[in-house]
Amino acid sequence: MALLSKAHHTDSDFDSLKAAIENDLRTVTFKERDQYRNPYETLKFFGLKDNQVVVELSPGGGWYTEILAPYLKKKGELIAAHYNPETSAYYARSRTAFDKKIASNNMFSEVRVVELDKSYGVENSADLVVTFRNLHNWIGQQGDDILSRAYKVLKPGGSFGVVDHRAKPGTSLEAMKKSGYITEEYAISVAEKAGFILVASSEINANSKDTADYQNGVWTLPPSLRLKEIDKDKYLAIGESDRFTLLFKKPEK
Repeated sequence: MALLSKAHHTDSDFDSLKAAIENDLRTVTFKERDQYRNPYETLKFFGLKDNQVVVELSPGGGWYTEILAPYLKKKGELIAAHYNPETSAYYARSRTAFDKKIASNNMFSEVRVVELDKSYGVENSADLVVTFRNLHNWIGQQGDDILSRAYKVLKPGGSFGVVDHRAKPGTSLEAMKKSGYITEEYAISVAEKAGFILVASSEINANSKDTADYQNGVWTLPPSLRLKEIDKDKYLAIGESDRFTLLFKKPEK
């Protein structure tokens, strides 16, 4: 594995990315999470460019979509692979809320929304696929299928960027399912199973304060704060979870 020590672009190349992150149209509560999620550094690490075709897997409420959509609007394309509303009531509610968000502002006018359980686009057409804090939701066949589709839509040489909650090495699969934390080893193994090659890792989103051993899992920490007022100050002081950040490539041949 090679660790990226230097970005491929100069800081001036990312002025428009900074503008997208600082955009006043972003949800205020989303912006408050920048200190934990480091969007500029993370997207820079993934090699994002404004003329790329980018697929965001399971964008949830659109935290990263609010950054990617305006950044890619003029020269690139953003494809949001969201839940299929026909799959379950929960997925339908989440998708309806996302569709409403996309329709609410012109900055999302060029976003193409597709189903997560179907094709994400023409084979070998995307430059970058990203997913944030989602692999822990897809343990098993669902995850294999999603990563297989991600691999298929990427161009040879295209990149796959992953951020997720980091479990301690040796954590069992059952514990990962329950806690929301997954090991880097597991994340790498499922990506490699799909055909990807790990090329770099980063500690951009690391948090040494997170012990990752809470009875209520990762949702104990902000922004979920599942315990509500119980030890709230303690968990706010910890901040969001400790996360690994991985960059994979689809082989050239």
